Amino acid sequence: MRFQGFYPKLNDLKAQVVGISVDDPFSNKAFGERNMLNFPLLSDFNRGVVSLYGVAAEDFAGLKGYTAARRSIFIVDREGTVRYVWVSEDPRIEPNYEEIEKVLEEIGQAA
Repeated sequence: MRFQGFYPKLNDLKAQVVGISVDDPFSNKAFGERNMLNFPLLSDFNRGVVSLYGVAAEDFAGLKGYTAARRSIFIVDREGTVRYVWVSEDPRIEPNYEEIEKVLEEIGQAA
């Protein structure tokens, strides 16, 4: 399954999706429009968030000084507690959406 196929389930589970990219806001806007994303795509162009969450990929693709972000999923509950983390070194890998659904269901039941 790909994210686009799972996104409707996220809506059913009342999850608020926010994408964060190290790309500039103009590129993010174009990407969001091109892919018809209907959730916020924030720009972390200064790499503060990816550094804070430990998903910065230094010298990405052999480009000295270029920091990208590893593909990752964080589920944060209403109190701000991180309840799930998934990080991949390979951006072509999709997360286990069944795990994500289970965590979101648990959070929803606790609310």
